[in-house]
Amino acid sequence: MSKSSDGATVGRVVGLWRYPVKSMGAEPLDEAEVSWNGLAGDRRWAFIRDGVVGNGFPWFTIRQRAEMGRYLPSFTDPGKPDTSRTVVRTPSGNRLDVTDPALGAELCPGGAAVIRQARGIFDTFPLSLITTQTIARLGEMAGERLDVQRFRPNILVEAADDTPFPEDAWVGRVLRFGGVAMRIDQRDRRCVVITIDPATGERNPAVLRAVTDDRQGCLGVYGTTVDPGQVAVNDPVLIEQQA
Repeated sequence: MSKSSDGATVGRVVGLWRYPVKSMGAEPLDEAEVSWNGLAGDRRWAFIRDGVVGNGFPWFTIRQRAEMGRYLPSFTDPGKPDTSRTVVRTPSGNRLDVTDPALGAELCPGGAAVIRQARGIFDTFPLSLITTQTIARLGEMAGERLDVQRFRPNILVEAADDTPFPEDAWVGRVLRFGGVAMRIDQRDRRCVVITIDPATGERNPAVLRAVTDDRQGCLGVYGTTVDPGQVAVNDPVLIEQQA
């Protein structure tokens, strides 16, 4: 690993995504602004199932409809995602405003209302990160080449060495990439969503079984913003020296 005044280089950013609507398809980015609330525009909308508003997890997600990942949201003004309209291209090619009742009816015939949260609608922390090494190793364990979008990360890192699951060692540390500093708070506990192929909607239970049996149910990491700023694909990833 190379050294700099900021710490050791542990990899580089090779992918960035935001998810304007929780559980819908990803919007790939070449660069992104990161605030205290994660990537600008990330998970600002979500659908809520009728009759479960008081539930601890009221969201209508890929768990209920595997095809949800094929709905592709975007912003009418990508540079100002938190103030522009959000539109969704459906699998049939229609473009609907995210607030259009027809979209909720198509997703969930039983009824689902959409809400907006300016701070983002996150399960745990506002930033998620995974490495290419982790995805490749899990694919070997599950016997399938895995699409990164099974894991819905904001940041994909190619680590500097081939150590399996390198991000586990970053928990409790601060990473820097571009103008952003991110504290790695905890490993990412996974659920049935990772069994679903985002392109086809088909399920492979072996993926979650491998994570449960060999990874304590965790894969990738969650974190929070320490210093807001901009990050871009190909930015080097540095880990701060421990005091």
